Amino acid sequence: MLALLGGLLLGLAYPTPGIAGFAWFVPGLWLFSALGLPGKASFRLGYTGGLVHFLISLRWLLHIPFPSGAIAGWMALSAFLALFPAAWVWLAMRIVERASVPLLTTRNSSLETWREALSAFTALSWFRRSVIALSVAALWVALEMVQARLFSGFPWNFLGVSQWRNAPVIQVASVAGVYGVSFLVCWCSVALASALLLVVLRPASRFSWMAEGRLPLITLLILVGIGFNRMLPPREAAPAPANLRVALVQPSIPQQLIWDDAASPARFQKAFDLSRQAAATQPDVLVWPEGFLPGFNQEQYASMTNLIRSAKAWWIFGADDQDTGPNGKARFYNSAVLASPSGGTASIYHKQHLVIFGEYVPLVDLLPFLKWVTPIGDGFSSGDRPGLFPVVAGARTNRFTPVICFEDIFPHHTRNTLAPDTDWLLEMTNDGWFGESGAQWQHCANAAFRAVENGVPLVRCANNGLTCWIDEYGRLRDVLGQGQGSVYDAGFLLVNLPLPADGLRPFTFYRAHGDVFGWLCVGLSVLALVRARLQTLPS
Repeated sequence: MLALLGGLLLGLAYPTPGIAGFAWFVPGLWLFSALGLPGKASFRLGYTGGLVHFLISLRWLLHIPFPSGAIAGWMALSAFLALFPAAWVWLAMRIVERASVPLLTTRNSSLETWREALSAFTALSWFRRSVIALSVAALWVALEMVQARLFSGFPWNFLGVSQWRNAPVIQVASVAGVYGVSFLVCWCSVALASALLLVVLRPASRFSWMAEGRLPLITLLILVGIGFNRMLPPREAAPAPANLRVALVQPSIPQQLIWDDAASPARFQKAFDLSRQAAATQPDVLVWPEGFLPGFNQEQYASMTNLIRSAKAWWIFGADDQDTGPNGKARFYNSAVLASPSGGTASIYHKQHLVIFGEYVPLVDLLPFLKWVTPIGDGFSSGDRPGLFPVVAGARTNRFTPVICFEDIFPHHTRNTLAPDTDWLLEMTNDGWFGESGAQWQHCANAAFRAVENGVPLVRCANNGLTCWIDEYGRLRDVLGQGQGSVYDAGFLLVNLPLPADGLRPFTFYRAHGDVFGWLCVGLSVLALVRARLQTLPS
């Protein structure tokens, strides 16, 4: 029941509804509910809680317009991702045992054994309990590092992402990435649970619980103070920032119509009408999202180039591109295209990180029949280099890096795509697959950490929400439709994007050095588990 409760709370911590405070209770709840259990039972407990969490937080997959495939994908992905909380609970119990908690030799899942194990844990010294809390928090981060990379990775809704609206707390991501926020939440959760155990099981030690939470609480307060200070404007007079006027078009095309060739003229006309309204605001850049109009004919392209030529604006749009590979076969790419105000193609970026079974089929060269059992056929090829789009506005040339679809949920990938002179990130996405659901909000929550980690604003142009921009501190700024209707409705948003007037944006520690903290947690976790294993071997 505690595992189920933890899964429910964590599932609700992410948008929607996004009750972020729930996340601070769950790791401790899972860990202490597993005390006294043998290895397989602790794994099952973590798996149960993780499965409930992911079934709730990933329920937006049920909106995919293939009912049977949506249900199968929802259950399969949730079942896979639940392995990570299960592994955390199981491995964390090995670390707890290494700390010499005198668990019973006749361990089972009885209530009596659990109570005795809880009592034994509280009998440890404050120092040993603190080491356990820090160790299992590092283990949580280590498993998130694995999740971000295993089988091409799916780093969706890490523990720290639940705090995306808590701007002072998430500034730690500028140093440690999203993993630093996950570590902080897990550490505080385990320390809080330990303090509550002391209150219940050792009431005679009236103030012992205060010592339990002192170190994480002081650390949290210091980091919040540093976060507030980071977001303060500079005391010295700074040059006024230059503004880039970016018009973002959100056509809000249902996914079913995107596959309907007969509906292509109507889709284009809708986007063109919105673009004409946006062009009247005199933007420097006009942006279309990914995927709602994979291709268009020469007449339609000429209409758009005439529009941007008259508006003297740059145009970025998503489209399919192709070339011929070394073997003579055609290769297709999910692409972002930059068109100059004169109408010519200035630059093209081919998406590098593709969606498995959504944009490519693994091992299709060895097992060609796989392309016939998936809806995508041959699929796309992966691009081989990051994109850097230069845009001239006024007397200034600014440069931005495009990412497509879910590329922005990968911390290491997004960092690697940034050039030293990147001024801002542009995300072009199509979350229309998921209707009007929480997927758009969760995607935006994950993307916000890329802005904090790298110290650059992130502009999002989506097919049906959230079209907005996020500043370099992860704060959600102008949002299309918010307060005026629905974020899922069609429309356009004009963003006055502030750009530094005095040169390059300063590098954050994370942008300069990457996942140093994450790999440190991996190393510490391996050492802790090896030590635990050696201490359990017979002499």
